[in-house]
Amino acid sequence: MKQPSSAPRSSGRRVMGGRGARAAATDPTRDIAFDIVSGVIEHRRMLETSMENSPTAREAEPRDRAAAHRLGASVLRHMGTATEVLSPFLKKEPPEPVRAVLLIGVAQLLFLGTPVHAAVATSVALARRRGLAPFAGLVNAVLRRIAQQGDACLEGLDQERLDVPPWLWTSWGRMARPIAAALGMEPPLDLSMRPGCLPPPGGEVLPNGTVRFPAGTRVTELPGFSEGEFWVQDAAATLPARLLDVKAGERVADLCAAPGGKTAQLAFAGGEVTAVERDARRMERLAANLARLGLTDRVRTVRGDATQWRPDVPLDAVLLDAPCSATGTVRRHPDAMWIKRPRDLAGLAAGQQALIAAARDMLRPGGRLVYAVCSLQPEEGPACARAAEEMGLIADPFTPEELSFLPQARTAEGWLRTHPGMWAAQGGMDGFFAARFRKA
Repeated sequence: MKQPSSAPRSSGRRVMGGRGARAAATDPTRDIAFDIVSGVIEHRRMLETSMENSPTAREAEPRDRAAAHRLGASVLRHMGTATEVLSPFLKKEPPEPVRAVLLIGVAQLLFLGTPVHAAVATSVALARRRGLAPFAGLVNAVLRRIAQQGDACLEGLDQERLDVPPWLWTSWGRMARPIAAALGMEPPLDLSMRPGCLPPPGGEVLPNGTVRFPAGTRVTELPGFSEGEFWVQDAAATLPARLLDVKAGERVADLCAAPGGKTAQLAFAGGEVTAVERDARRMERLAANLARLGLTDRVRTVRGDATQWRPDVPLDAVLLDAPCSATGTVRRHPDAMWIKRPRDLAGLAAGQQALIAAARDMLRPGGRLVYAVCSLQPEEGPACARAAEEMGLIADPFTPEELSFLPQARTAEGWLRTHPGMWAAQGGMDGFFAARFRKA
C-alpha cells in the first residue's frame, strides 16, 4: 500500500456532521484545490495554470497556496485509487464538480492524514460554497462511510496501477511498476550549487553532486538563496547539460531555456551562452533566475522561436531540452498524466524534430548537440533520436565513464534514460531521455 505523504493517521477516528460543515465561511486551501482539480480533470489545464486562474489563489496567503498545491497534487497522484474507493458508495457517476469535491475529501482522509471531522466538514462546506448544496448530503454520507472503513478501503487495490492511466502504463513497459511506485510520494527538493559555494546544512549530496533536501523544504528559507549560491534543479535534469561537456570559451546555445537551470550550468562551465526562449512569461522567469545567480552579464538572452533563430556565427555546441509531454516529471507534476493523450504525441514529436533540424543548422562542422526531453514516451525520445541520424547528424554515444555514477541510465545505444524509480532509496528522480550527436 502507498504510504501517506504526511504524518501517520490516528486510529479511532470519529466523524462530525453537517453543522461544522456550514461553519466555515471561507477556506482558501480547499477552494484553490477545487480550482486545481477541476481545471485538470474538466478542462485539461496544467496544475500551475489552473492555480493561476483561480480567483481565490490570487488573494490567498502563500501558506494557503502551498497547502492547496499539496492537496491538489495529492488528488492527482492518487486519482485512480480515490476513484476506485468512491465507486462502491455511488449509485451513479456524479457531476464533475461533485466528483472533484469527493476526490478532495478522499485524499484528505486516506493520503494526507487530515483529521476525519475536518476532512468531512470542509468537503461539505466546499460543496455548499461552490453552488453544489443539493449534493452536500451525498458528500457528507459518502465521506462518512469511507472514514468509518479507513484504510480497509484500500485493501486489495493495486494502487500503483490504478494511479496511472492505462495508456501510459502500457507505454512504459517494464518501467511502469517502479515509476508508479515513486508517484505516491512527494518529491524531495534538489539543488544545484554554484561553483565554489558550500551546500546549505541538512542536505544529502547525491553521486552526481546534487544536494537533496526532504519534501516540503522551502527553498527561499535556505541560507544562500538570496545570494544566488544555488538553484532548484532535479538530479536528472542536471545530466543533459553535464553530458554536453562545455569547455571554457565555447559558443553555446541553450534552446527552450527557461527556467534557466541548464543555462546556469553551461555558463558556470565557462561557455559563452545564448539562452533562447519563445514564451514571454517563461522568459521573465529565466531573466529573474539569471539575475539572482549573478549571470545577467554573462548570458545573452533572446526571446524568439528556436526553429527560426540563428546565431551570428556557427556554434560549438547546442543544448536542446525540447517541449514534450513531460511524463517524466509526474512526481512533481502529476497533472501531466491526466491532461495528455496518446494523440498528442505525434505533434510533440514533430515539433521536437523541427527543433533538432534547427539546432543542426546552428552548429559548426564537428559541433555537438545534446537533445533531451523530460518524457518517458518512446515516440518522443528514442524515435526523435533516430530521426536526428536520418537528418545527417552523427551519433556520439555517452560513454560508461560519463555515466559511471548512474550506469543503469545508459542504454544499449549509448543514450541516457532515467525514470522516477531510479535512486528510489534516496527519493527518486525525474524521467529524462538524452542523446548526443555531432555535425558532420
